Amino acid sequence: MTVRFGVDRLIADPSLLGGAQRVGLVTNDAARLAADSSVRSRVALIKAGVPIVRLFGPEHGLSAAADDGSAVSDGIDALTGLPVVSLYGERLRPDADSLHDLDAVLFDIPDVGARFYTYTWTLFHVLAACEETGVPLIVLDRPNPLGGELSMAEGPVLELGCRSFVGEDVIPLRHQLTLGELAELWHLERFNDADLRVIDCEGWTRAMRWPDTGLPWVPTSPAMPSFESAELYPGLCLFEATNLSVGRGTDAPFQQVGAPWLDVPAVLADLARRIPKGVEFSEVMFVPGSGPYVAEPCRGIHVRVTRPEALRPVALGLLLLAAIATTHRLRFQWARYPTAANPSGEGHFERLIGRRGIRRVFDASPDTIDADGVRAWTSIDDWAARVGGVLAYE
Repeated sequence: MTVRFGVDRLIADPSLLGGAQRVGLVTNDAARLAADSSVRSRVALIKAGVPIVRLFGPEHGLSAAADDGSAVSDGIDALTGLPVVSLYGERLRPDADSLHDLDAVLFDIPDVGARFYTYTWTLFHVLAACEETGVPLIVLDRPNPLGGELSMAEGPVLELGCRSFVGEDVIPLRHQLTLGELAELWHLERFNDADLRVIDCEGWTRAMRWPDTGLPWVPTSPAMPSFESAELYPGLCLFEATNLSVGRGTDAPFQQVGAPWLDVPAVLADLARRIPKGVEFSEVMFVPGSGPYVAEPCRGIHVRVTRPEALRPVALGLLLLAAIATTHRLRFQWARYPTAANPSGEGHFERLIGRRGIRRVFDASPDTIDADGVRAWTSIDDWAARVGGVLAYE
């Protein structure tokens, strides 16, 4: 069966909008139709007669091309002429003035399935703002590109002491839900009075990863050019909190890590005893286009997924991090990561991993970190039971 997104269903049947006369839309250029990936969803919605009067843009802006962590200003959309309210700059959620004259807000942004991808938390804040103002929110759902099998979910589950704009709620790092399902979970647990509706996808099942949909990948942000980057992102993004490059500005971001000083053979020898599953490693040279060591040749490790069914990207990232911390005790360092949401950049690893104690183990004895220890960190015992009532797909 052909996969259709929530936006495709609304365009085919505008009555699903429920008669709203003035509509806001949270979106970006990565939001395209399943029926035609060259068509931006906001253009198609307007052409179908959806009365959109205002746009809202997340991190990376309406273009989905602004640099990671950079504040984005309000503006005017060149495609539609509509005003754009930025939700990643002076504000992270819509204010009452931008919602008071709307009959509904639509949300249509593709996600990558990792807790620290900020589009997730833009949805969280939009839902909170809609509850406060009484404006209905309609989520146009899209597949989770990492799939939906809950057995593949990975923690850690966020501790509230690590709450930030890369993790606002106690969910696993790899959650295996769609954004529509997450919205339903927050409606149930956090925002009971919100007027929430989700227009589900059609043709997508929980066993389907993005390649199984048969649809082309549209880059969701500058450093997410491919599904191959997205499937490793939940683990290799942890290196953002270190003095290594994750390959931003290359053709394989989050598929490789490196630094000018990295002793690749030593790291690979150390990794062999930690036994990461579902991947193979190779030595590579790359030159980052942004981030640490920009324009400097880096010795790196490239990761290729060989068995998707065995891949646990968070565990992989932690084991690779442990191998580098062990073999480069004098070179490896934690680093700040300033963004518009965290200007100081402090505590970035804790914000990403969602736990405070894990960094202390890396600092004290990274050589002791093995697959069993990582499995304990990433366990999520009650997640399936917690979300059972909001699952929309088989």
